[in-house]
Amino acid sequence: MIGQTISHYHILEKLGAGGMGEVYKAEDTRLHRFVALKFLPEAMARDPQALERFRREAQAASALNHPNICTIHDIDEFEGRSFMAMEVVEGQPLRERLAVAGVYDARHAGHRPALQLHTLLDLAIQIAEALDAAHTKGIVHRDIKPANIFITTRGQLKILDFGLAKLTAVGAQALAPLPLGGVGAIHESPLLDRPTATIVPEYLTSPGTTMGTVAYMSPEQARGEKLDARTDLFSFGGVLYEMATGVLPFQGNSSAAIFGAILHESPASPLSLNPRCPAKLDEIISKALEKDRDLRCQTAAELRADLKRLKRDTTSGRSVAAGASSAPLPVPLCGTAATTEVTKGRGDSRIAPTPRRTSRRSLWLALAGGLVIVGAMLGYLLTRPLPPPKVSGYVQITHDSRPKILVGTDGARLFLNENPSSGAIIHQVSSTGGEVAHIPAPSPSMSLLAVSPDGANLLVAGVPDPQLEGPLWSLPVLGGPPRRLASVAGRDAAWSPDGQTLVYANAHDLFLAKADGTESRKLLSAPNVVLSPAWSPDGKVVRFSVQGGSGLTSTGSSLWEVSPDGTNPHRLLPGWHTPPDECCGKWTSDGDYFVFQSKGNIWALAEGKLLRKPSAQPVQLTSGPMRFSSPLPSKDGKKLFVVGYLARGELVRYDEKSGEFLPFLSGISADSVSFSKDGKWVAYVAYPEGTLWRRKNDGSDRIQLSSPPGYAMLPRWSPDGRQIAFFDFFPDQPAEAYLVSPDGGSPPVLLPEGNLSKWDPNWSPDGKKIVFGPDNSDTQSVVRILDLATKKISDVPGSKGLFSPRWSPDGRYLVAMPDNEEGLVLFDFATEEWTELARKNAGWPNWSKDGQYVYFLGWPDDPSIMRVRIRDRKLERVADLKNFRQTGYWGSWLGLAPDDSTLLLRDTGTQEVYALDWEAP
Repeated sequence: MIGQTISHYHILEKLGAGGMGEVYKAEDTRLHRFVALKFLPEAMARDPQALERFRREAQAASALNHPNICTIHDIDEFEGRSFMAMEVVEGQPLRERLAVAGVYDARHAGHRPALQLHTLLDLAIQIAEALDAAHTKGIVHRDIKPANIFITTRGQLKILDFGLAKLTAVGAQALAPLPLGGVGAIHESPLLDRPTATIVPEYLTSPGTTMGTVAYMSPEQARGEKLDARTDLFSFGGVLYEMATGVLPFQGNSSAAIFGAILHESPASPLSLNPRCPAKLDEIISKALEKDRDLRCQTAAELRADLKRLKRDTTSGRSVAAGASSAPLPVPLCGTAATTEVTKGRGDSRIAPTPRRTSRRSLWLALAGGLVIVGAMLGYLLTRPLPPPKVSGYVQITHDSRPKILVGTDGARLFLNENPSSGAIIHQVSSTGGEVAHIPAPSPSMSLLAVSPDGANLLVAGVPDPQLEGPLWSLPVLGGPPRRLASVAGRDAAWSPDGQTLVYANAHDLFLAKADGTESRKLLSAPNVVLSPAWSPDGKVVRFSVQGGSGLTSTGSSLWEVSPDGTNPHRLLPGWHTPPDECCGKWTSDGDYFVFQSKGNIWALAEGKLLRKPSAQPVQLTSGPMRFSSPLPSKDGKKLFVVGYLARGELVRYDEKSGEFLPFLSGISADSVSFSKDGKWVAYVAYPEGTLWRRKNDGSDRIQLSSPPGYAMLPRWSPDGRQIAFFDFFPDQPAEAYLVSPDGGSPPVLLPEGNLSKWDPNWSPDGKKIVFGPDNSDTQSVVRILDLATKKISDVPGSKGLFSPRWSPDGRYLVAMPDNEEGLVLFDFATEEWTELARKNAGWPNWSKDGQYVYFLGWPDDPSIMRVRIRDRKLERVADLKNFRQTGYWGSWLGLAPDDSTLLLRDTGTQEVYALDWEAP
């Protein structure tokens, strides 16, 4: 539709798509304003019920003409497809604003929000205003949550998505009752010269789903009872709780656990999680979260009045604390004493000085005592560990969503590696924000490793794959020919603070050399792969990361330290996490703190200095739903730059006729998608949660089949549809294979005995056997077949070092990959021989339903979907993936739909650079 004019709307670009709509940005040619046009998908446009739901949604929202509610301008039809014209607003959802909230406050050992109290109250009052307007019209929203609350760049709040709205008796006078529906949260990215509107597919509600979002549901909503406006007030209370504390009031590992918490558990008081929360706000939130709706706030107007009263008292300086106490006046150590005279009968007290002579001996004693106290204080201050730092606030630096890794800074600019969608990897951006620009390099495959101390040169490697060592080069920032650093090669490196020495990692070894790469010598050998070396500001220590293991089954990494002369190598934080999970650290410019990433957050470790002792335990700086990585302290010590990551994907199908990737199964965020033989049922792994689910293709009968902390992978339906085989990762444990009924229950272990690699179980066509293999790091293991009747295991001849076995539909062949992933090989059960099927880097092989082709992903230099014909080994390109961003547990995945069209998980998550305010005592 791009470029077409529909009615008086000129379509400019597609913004997104989801289960209940496709959204385009358009210009209203009559009023010359931008709007968002939402179309029903073609399949639903022919569904009278969906069409009526779509129209009623537009009617409900358009009935609410309020500055805090997203405006619906128009509803019309084009070529049989209904669409609505909606307001386009610039800013960000409250969900994103809270994603970097919950910043850890070490002084109070709790969470505090990034929102200031006055900001929180301003936003909360606007939410209450919008709800009051909707409830007055008889409309109950039923899905109040941060994703449906939008903050414009001017600070104005908008409530979106009335797709689940319900009419009470008052509203029914104007409109008929609203059935279920859904509308995406339409918004524009902030701080862009030309804002780009996007639609968040995660919150497009599919027909037949539960009415509302589990974590914010009211008890009566969870019980399926008749609802009134007070259900919105409970959900609003949950949002207020999250705004005040940075965490959700009701949490759990499954929907059932969250329902149980909503119905039966009381959340911790906001004041206990955030000591800076006013007692009155704690009271307001607690009242909104009353499980008995008769004891809850009864109207949005009542809640708004309480919030306005609190704002007034806070602004005017009235006490809003939990119980303010008056501290006694300090008594002077020496000098003039004070006596208090109470005048009887008058009820007042007067403080009058009483002169007193002081002897010389008393003065000397007082002076000596004072010196002792001062000395003790100085001794304590000099020897105690550094006080913990903290971070507050944030400013988003980049706005392109592409995967990125922060590497270094020269003070004015940040240098980073970014997803090479444009063909280049090395990029730069102003430290105050702006356009990300690539840095020309002799080869687009060069990746950035470090920035020189003076900011004049970049240290780059000649290969893009972090799992490979490449030649090291020095690249001038301001242009000029690169300089090869002798013959050294590595995957990570850094110059010393004085610029005279180079430390670099090559496989398991760490080396030192002169800055130009000459006179290289081994510093140490580590048990596993070495990454991310960093120098202390004084050049006396090198810290680096060591992977937790070799291959994909390894978990986490550990931080190590060594002197530049090779002495005293040791773990930095032994026993802190089991298994270890810390990586990629850098010192602050003053050397007082070492910041690093661990378990999706940023941590700081106080260093020893003068007589100070180093801190024994790191302090957590960030928390919340966003994952943080790549900590980079600023040169001036005022900022901490980080990469914030929100993982999300959209399942898409490649349509060969149009050459487009179209949302599939309503664009769910899932990889490892598998269909039953009749094509009516689907099993998939939710991304990034890693839980296994089963449902019908229309979205109904959805149940969860696995639970955290395991991460399920590659489910496969049995030919009779009665079982699903999959394998699961658990922290610090080898992968295990399971069989589970599609109806749920505890999945039994497929192979309860033996220390075998149990990856990627696949059924034989008759359902009597299962083939499985090792992970690709186990070069000594073989492909094995389990006979389900006899429980006997046999090795496939000649399969040493092969993995990812897949049985052909006719049972004649197995296809597998060598451990280096350089090609596909085919095993013929008739001849018991392996032959080469394709000589090309491959991943994720899939048999076509008729067994004539094997589809796979080609990588890395030529990202594409490929297929190879079995009878003549002919290779064919199905689709080019050069500019397609994939995601998933391993960063990519390929599957086949029942009609053999290829399926991918498109990356719709965001990875942006943020600047946090660094506050250190």
